[in-house]
This record gives sequence, C-alpha cells and structure tokens, in this order.
Amino acid sequence: MVNHFDYIIVGAGSAGCVLANRLSANSKNSVCLLEAGPSDWNPFIHIPAGFMKTLTNPSVNWLFKAEPSWGTDGRVIDIPRGKTLGGSSSINGMVFNRGQNMDFDVWAQKGNKGWSYLDLLPYFKRYENRLAEHDEVFRGSEGELPITDLEYRDPLCEAFIKGAVEEGIPRNKDYNGQFQEGVSYVQRTTQGRFRVSAAKAFLNPIKSRKNLTIITNAFVSKVIIENKTATGVEFLKGGIRGKKIILKANKEVILSSGVIKSPHLLQLSGIGPGKYLKEVGIDVIHDLKGVGMNLRDHFAPRLTARAKNVETINEKSRGLKLLKEIGKYVLGKQSIVNLSPTLVYCFWHSDESIKNHDLQMTFTPASYKEGVQSTLDTEPGFTVAAWQQRPESLGWVKPKSNNPFDAPLIQPNYLDAEEDKRVVVAGLRLSRRLMHSQALSKYFDYEVYPGVNMQSDDELLQVARERGTTTYHQMGTCRMGPKSDPTAVVDNNLKVYGLQNLRIIDASIMPTMLSANLHSGATLIGEKGSDLVLGKEPLETINLNY
Repeated sequence: MVNHFDYIIVGAGSAGCVLANRLSANSKNSVCLLEAGPSDWNPFIHIPAGFMKTLTNPSVNWLFKAEPSWGTDGRVIDIPRGKTLGGSSSINGMVFNRGQNMDFDVWAQKGNKGWSYLDLLPYFKRYENRLAEHDEVFRGSEGELPITDLEYRDPLCEAFIKGAVEEGIPRNKDYNGQFQEGVSYVQRTTQGRFRVSAAKAFLNPIKSRKNLTIITNAFVSKVIIENKTATGVEFLKGGIRGKKIILKANKEVILSSGVIKSPHLLQLSGIGPGKYLKEVGIDVIHDLKGVGMNLRDHFAPRLTARAKNVETINEKSRGLKLLKEIGKYVLGKQSIVNLSPTLVYCFWHSDESIKNHDLQMTFTPASYKEGVQSTLDTEPGFTVAAWQQRPESLGWVKPKSNNPFDAPLIQPNYLDAEEDKRVVVAGLRLSRRLMHSQALSKYFDYEVYPGVNMQSDDELLQVARERGTTTYHQMGTCRMGPKSDPTAVVDNNLKVYGLQNLRIIDASIMPTMLSANLHSGATLIGEKGSDLVLGKEPLETINLNY
C-alpha cells in the first residue's frame, strides 16, 4: 500500500469526515483517513432507535469509564464514544443543537481570533441542509448535513410544552436560529427513516475519489515526531495483534480522534504534561501541560414519573405492540423506531438574575430502569432531565500506562464547582415544576424518582450525585487559546504549540463548553479547520445585531 500522503487524518468522526471531504476536494491533495473502528455496516447505527443498542456495543463504541468521584457518589460513569465511520455521530441521539451565540463570542474574547459567532455562522450555514422552514440569515440549506424537525407527536410532549409555556417559557420555532431560549421539539440529523451520520453525509458521496484512502480497523498507537515535527503515524491494522504500519505525512498529521482519544494519543506519543508521562514510563518528547486537562461535560440528573390515561413508549416497545411499531416504521409511518432518546428541548434560566440562560432540560415520554438509557420500564412513565449548560467543573484525561491499548484514566470531576451544584439543584426544581404542571396533570400519576419527600437543596444535590450521569458531551482536553494561556494546546489555527505539521481538529479544542450537544460544534470545527489547513481566507462574516 502507499505509505506517503499529504494529509493523514486520525479519526473518522464528526470533524474527521468533514476534513476528509474538504481536503480531498482538490485532486492534487492525497489524503488518508484512519478509523480505529469498523465500517458503519451495523444496521442499529442507521435506525434511529438503534442508539439503545450502540450505546453498549463494544464493536462500535469505545465504552470508556470515568473514575469515581464525590460528584457521582462514588459511582463509575460510562463514557460512550463512537468507534466506527462517523464516530460518535453514528451512535449519538441525533439531536442538532448549535448552542448560544455568546458561547462562541466567549471563545473569541479569550484570545481566539476568528472564532466569534459572526465569524463562525457562515461555516455553520455551509454544511447545513435545513429541511424545514427557516430564516436564511441564520440557517443554511445547501450543505451536506440534513437537519430535520421531529415529526412524531405525542400527547405527553404536547402537554409538557404547554406546561412550560404556562411557566413563562416561550415556544421557540427554531432554537438554532436567532436565539436558543424557549421550548420546542428537537431538530435532528435524520432524513426519512434513517440517521445521517457524518460518514453518511460527508464520506459516502466522495469515497470514490482516487486521492482519498480510508482505512478502517486502524488503531493508531503513536504520532511520529522528529525534531519537533510530526512526520507520520504508527498504527496496527486490525487491533492489538495486527500488523504494525507506518504512514508518512508530506504536509500534516491531523488528530480528529475526539475528546478522549486525541489527548491520549498525544500523551502516548510523548506530548503532554511531563510529570504524568514519566509516571507511566512514557518518554517526554514535548512537555505541554494542557494536554488532557480542561475536560468538561454536561451532567444530568433525571426525574421520572408514572403516567396514566396515556400510552407511553415503555408499553409500545414490547411484544405485539413493538411488532406493530416496526411495521409502521417499515411503511414510513410515525413510529417509536424512528425516535431519538429525547423529543423535547427546553432552555431556561436557573435564576431570574441570569442574563444568558444556563439550564437545558429534556422531556421524553418514556422512563428507564435505574435511569439508564438502555432498558425501558415496564410500566408507563415519562422523564425530565436537566443540566447546567456551561459547567465550571474541570476534569482530566491521563494515560493509565504506556500501553496504547490500555484505556486512559478519565475524571470529569462532576459537580466539583459550587456554581454547578447550585444550577443543578435549580434545574431539578424547575424540572419538578414542569412535571407537576397543570397541563400534564391529566397524565401525571405520581413521582417515581426522587419522590416528593426529597425537597431541600441538600437532598436534591444528593439526588444529582446518586443518579446524575453524562449526556455524552465531553470537550476541551486539547484546549485552543493564546500562547499566554498556560493550559492551551493549540493556537487559533489549531496548530499544536511548539510542534510543526501537527493540528488537532475536533471537540477537544473547545476552550469553553457550548450550551449544546456537541455534534454540531465538532462538525463546525471540522468545517472551519479545513479552511485553516488549506490556507483559505475566512468566509465573509454576516453583520448582525443580536
């Protein structure tokens, strides 16, 4: 096989697929895309409700685990990450959520020129194919990634939305448009009956390009650094017993391996905090203390209620009723098989004094055993979840050993910051008010968890500790920032500080958390990053007052 390429991209996730598409658009560029997992042949990837299977499937999921902490009451939290073409966009909940405009303005204010909302809006629009009524100033309709409105309608969802409006939360026609605040059904990266992952949107149409090589089951164990320059990568074809292969990069090595694997790969290559690398027997090639630091995640406790006078997803997912739902799905009719893990989003304030809303809540006309999104209750139920949109708690990713096949140590430090504790308690209180709204009263039987006896701030914080879990939105472990930032790993061109020909282009470069699910942001970073790699002028900004 050819072992020299202009660009080597490690990771075929949300950002990596965009990069492969954009960089190979010029036939003069030879591009190699390496993916540790298999091709996306698994049918559960493409069927929307299949997320309940892929969340626990080791063939397409890294199945990382976080270290226990005070914030999780000593529990080990699962950290699913995609391991197939499309990465986590192939196993996520398919929800499309950009975040608040101010999220990106904060990036720019921290010294990252070119990363404000107005700078980035044209890149969002370039990859979007908004398949619903939209404001063309804010939304794109000519890109590769279809974004559709959830068509499924349910009396419980309608009642929840009505109850939110009664609470003073406005209904928002497009939370990805001019502003996010309000309540609405979710927007998704689906089309017809199927998920549209980053691989399906950006790779499938261009796989035949002769200058693009895609290698699956390619476990990258090291970035090769010579004289402070990335010259290639070492990978094993087929895993731990596979053949070791070295590929050389004529121009650049680009890590798009995600928030866990990108810092871990740097660390295994001798790039990171020297103290931690030496402790596990890794030779330090480049001491860069921010690698693996600044980990943040959305941490969500969930309240559940028993439902009455209505049929929920719980009952529809069993026996003959499930067969009926499958039949409707095959015929292209409204069916639970075409659903995401949540159906309604609500964005609001934890306190009236908060100018930019800081709470995100979700509503699902289903409930899960022990609060886990893999096994539904047998009795009718519904769930409301809430989280702090911009968590302040900081965690880390560190190597467990110098063996690349040992999963890294992951510590999100959930609820470590006092503000996160305050907001999560406020979120539980608001969720409970919405659950007990007049509009939902017809269908509300009783509160299952945590139960009406849990009322004080301390009790609700303990509820969060006992049952809160990840929303799969990890970011920030290879933080973008100015040279003056001691924890920055890459500059605003996404180049690794102190090294040549090495960039990181994925959600790990986010300086601060988005008020959002991160697939949209990771795709954006791939879109913007491709222009940076190619040396193109930034897209023309749109002048708006917002």
